[in-house]
Amino acid sequence: MNSVLLISTNAPPLLTCEAGLTEAAFLLKREGRDTDPLFEMLERGVVRVALQVEEEQADLRALMRRYRDRPMSLADACLVRMAELHARGEVFTLDSDFRIYRRHGNKVIPVLMPAE
Repeated sequence: MNSVLLISTNAPPLLTCEAGLTEAAFLLKREGRDTDPLFEMLERGVVRVALQVEEEQADLRALMRRYRDRPMSLADACLVRMAELHARGEVFTLDSDFRIYRRHGNKVIPVLMPAE
């Protein structure tokens, strides 16, 4: 689980969820980096929270049940759900599980992933 959990719709802002921000902040701190740039991107509107867990909880629960054999985090489930809601978007991630996850049950999720 090493996601930089953002959806790119080919135009700013980048979309994410609060769980994605939590994971991004954790990864930054784990690498000894400052989280200020993350907050600056939020303040400038470069990154926007575009999914509320409370509003999507049934779909998020269904996704986490479907992928219970994978280490799907809540942040991952939120990004899969956002990929369903924003069909033209791409998920920017470092998490190879996004090669396995599917939106709407069987559709490949477009991802921007650095080469391993």
